[in-house]
Amino acid sequence: MKKYCASLLFLAASLAVVSAQTNAPAVRAMSLSDCLNEALRHNFDVQVERYEPAKALLNLNAAYAGYDPTFSLSGTHSHNNLGFETGVYGTFPNISDGNTFSSGLTGSLPWGMTYGLTGNVSENYGLSYPSSVLSSGNYDSSSGRVGVNGRQPLLKNFWIDGTRLLISAAKNNLKLSEQGLRQQLITTVTAVENAYYELIYARENLKVQQQALALAEKQLADDKSRVNIGTVAAAGGTIEQDEAQVAQNHANLIAAQFTLATDENALKNLITDNYREWHDTAIEPAATLEAVRQLFDVQDSWGKGMTLRPDLAQAKVNVEQQGIQLKYDRNQLFPQLDLTGSYGYNGAGREFNEALGQYATANRPYYTYGAEFSIPLSSTKARNSIKANKAAEQQLLLKLKQLEQNVMVQIDNGVKQAQAAWESVDATQKARTYAEAALKAEQGKYAVGKSTTFTVLQLQNNLTAARSQEIRSLANYNKALANLAQQEGSTLERRKVDLRVK
Repeated sequence: MKKYCASLLFLAASLAVVSAQTNAPAVRAMSLSDCLNEALRHNFDVQVERYEPAKALLNLNAAYAGYDPTFSLSGTHSHNNLGFETGVYGTFPNISDGNTFSSGLTGSLPWGMTYGLTGNVSENYGLSYPSSVLSSGNYDSSSGRVGVNGRQPLLKNFWIDGTRLLISAAKNNLKLSEQGLRQQLITTVTAVENAYYELIYARENLKVQQQALALAEKQLADDKSRVNIGTVAAAGGTIEQDEAQVAQNHANLIAAQFTLATDENALKNLITDNYREWHDTAIEPAATLEAVRQLFDVQDSWGKGMTLRPDLAQAKVNVEQQGIQLKYDRNQLFPQLDLTGSYGYNGAGREFNEALGQYATANRPYYTYGAEFSIPLSSTKARNSIKANKAAEQQLLLKLKQLEQNVMVQIDNGVKQAQAAWESVDATQKARTYAEAALKAEQGKYAVGKSTTFTVLQLQNNLTAARSQEIRSLANYNKALANLAQQEGSTLERRKVDLRVK
């Protein structure tokens, strides 16, 4: 019976172990590059922003539709019955019919010219009152013409017109959307970097809290042994202090576990568009927190910021577009002076084919040429539009200068933050070393009865805080480098990210 119960207990324990192993989350080791690649493909913000350049390019293509020619074709039949007319030759019906066909191709060219290729032919036939006793009253005739016409502005709408203004705006919108995508990529890459470093910190801090709990538990066990052998008085409160410390460290460990879980979720949210698939996967950073010394040059960072910052590039594009709008407004102040002309051939005959045949012989040409001039008696709208857009241009220039100054301040702060973070790394490493030495020395004194439990526990807390601050400073330094690159606009170049990666 005992053997049977033992077998059952062994089987239950084995199943518990298998169940625990089955429920344990899958661990996936990932480098920072792995996380960045996942984010560039699956981050929601990046996916959404990638549509903007595609939309802007389609709108640019649509703007060029202003130069698309238009083909037209029409046909009309008419019938007109005027009843009967009575004259010296009798009473006759007055009925007419007609057929008209016309076609054309019209459009405009990038230098403002409008053109038209037109052709038409018509036929009229019917019965009418005869002009003499010998005429039958029947008639049938056809006529038409084919030719080309054009109109070229010389002043207003010559340098720029509505279509060219629309195209320039669409081109600049494409530039803005490309810089918007670049800005989103920089934001996402920086966020992934920070989340990755935070996850490493959370994992290392969990180890620190586990070490702190182990120290407190060891202190509790040692003091219980001392109480048992009479080295320490049972009523002195020593055991209670130890137990309080163990409970506090256990609470700190639980908090560190929660922080690790939330930091891991934050990284997952940045690198995936299907959180359900990643829910049961534990991300294990393949890297450790290190401090690689970098030399900082504010002037060099300012140069990068002035050329690489997407928001600065967008501000410059806005100023450029406003200048194009002013160019259009100034051109609209000019009088309308257009050259006009047309050339073609006439055709006539009884039937359609006779009229059409005249086109082929080209012996009945027609042409026109001339000029049209018009000037508004008042240009109130155009002049006030120019003044308003000049003010808008000056406003955009001031905003650009303000943004440039803000960028310089942000970069300067970023450099100072990175320098301070680097110095903090060295300081916290020394603090942790000294805290370890202090605790070791105090433990030696406590072993011979020259110290108290309170002092040892306090030094244990100091060591835990120093260890946590050390890894905190390492994470802060790496985050400061990532944030400085973001302020410079050099994040993509620093991480060798291609805008075309999908």
